[in-house]
Amino acid sequence: MSGGVDSSVAASLLSDQGYDVVGLFMRLGADTGAAPAEAPPGGSRRPHQGCCSAADAADARYVAGQLGVPFYALNFREDFQKLIDAFADEYARGRTPNPCVTCNDHLKFGRLIEYADAIGASHVATGHYARIVEHNGRPALARARDASKDQSYFLFGIRAAALDRILFPLGELHKDEVRAIARQRGFPNHDKPDSVEICFAPDRDYARVVRERRPEAFVGGDVVDPSGRVVGRHDGVPNFTIGQRRGLGIALGAPAYVTRLNVLNNTVTLGPREALRSRRFLADRANFHRPPPRQFRASARIRHQHRSAPAEVVLLEPAVFETTFVEPQSAVTPGQAAVLYDGDVVLGGGWIREAHPVTEDGSDT
Repeated sequence: MSGGVDSSVAASLLSDQGYDVVGLFMRLGADTGAAPAEAPPGGSRRPHQGCCSAADAADARYVAGQLGVPFYALNFREDFQKLIDAFADEYARGRTPNPCVTCNDHLKFGRLIEYADAIGASHVATGHYARIVEHNGRPALARARDASKDQSYFLFGIRAAALDRILFPLGELHKDEVRAIARQRGFPNHDKPDSVEICFAPDRDYARVVRERRPEAFVGGDVVDPSGRVVGRHDGVPNFTIGQRRGLGIALGAPAYVTRLNVLNNTVTLGPREALRSRRFLADRANFHRPPPRQFRASARIRHQHRSAPAEVVLLEPAVFETTFVEPQSAVTPGQAAVLYDGDVVLGGGWIREAHPVTEDGSDT
């Protein structure tokens, strides 16, 4: 129970269904812009950017009290600090990580399952918008009914053995239905804004987080165009991400985007939008929910807001696969998760290691 409307309604629905619910809140030790101490239940009405703040804990405890279920706050600060360190390490390597996926893998469906085992709980449930369905006789992760809120992308790292122990009570609902349920049941957080940013960087200043933990990564270097011509200077590769257009501080006479980050020679390459297109990428640290064939077709999603696109997938090693899109996709970014679908069902996914841009003649580099 994070203190938000989604997990509150999830707990309430499970209680209605006869489950013996235990509410858990994860204390992460991150400064997430908590509401003032005098804020009413439901938290501040300002835009809610992070999660797991002191105000969120108060909201979660309040709803648990309304439901009459036990409530515990678990201290995951040490684990979360390791997650932030890994985030900083990835940025320092010129990659763009997704810590929300890692948090789900290691904390919400890792440590919480360990806690469930410790207290004899049969299932772990969250307020994620996703579903567990039967697929070829086995439980499978699938997209939510509400496509605009679907969070299955962030959950591909769940281990196959855990799928039959996970409940997603909101998977068949739309967000407006969830808020209506919360309103009907008198939950004070029924109109609480959604969390929209990474909780340890609610100001979206990711470079600040990296600078605090890996200051040695911020070394000045050249900004170059596709031909290698120096067009400016930068003050650290971690200040940039693939596809970035704003905040470059360099005018090339035409719209320019970050197309490559090279930490070996400390350069940032700018180019036209067309230079962001890739047809093929390599992913590693893969997690599949059942053993895949060596070669298969799937719909690949390369970031949360990306509309998954048809592709051919070849398994190179048990945890390494190569994906070739039917049509080139924009800003295939190293460090991001690549999730593979069969229709609505998640087959698995991995982490993009490298992308191969399409050249002017239409071939791959």
